Amino acid sequence: MFGDIMGMMGKLKETQQKIEETKKRLDSVLIDEQSSDGLLKVTLTANRNVKSIDIDESLLEDREQLEDYLLLVMNKAIQKATAVNEAELGAVAKDGMPNIPGMDMFK
Repeated sequence: MFGDIMGMMGKLKETQQKIEETKKRLDSVLIDEQSSDGLLKVTLTANRNVKSIDIDESLLEDREQLEDYLLLVMNKAIQKATAVNEAELGAVAKDGMPNIPGMDMFK
């Protein structure tokens, strides 16, 4: 019994390490999003850190329009980054979970 527990603890520790490595790797995965007309472009990491924002000069003339563009494009980019982040971390967590009877919530 204790061997099983120790084995599970080792597996959980290994999984935690893999999760941390995946988080670091996701800092280099870039998500690009732009407005439908290409006037505003943003780039985020899969960890949802903003890397760049490119604004066309024409948007600088209308503050309200620029704000609308920023909200729309940033939210789309965050949604994409979140999907990539959750899929990657979920795969690592699922793969690394020890087989504990009754704990099949990741299947």
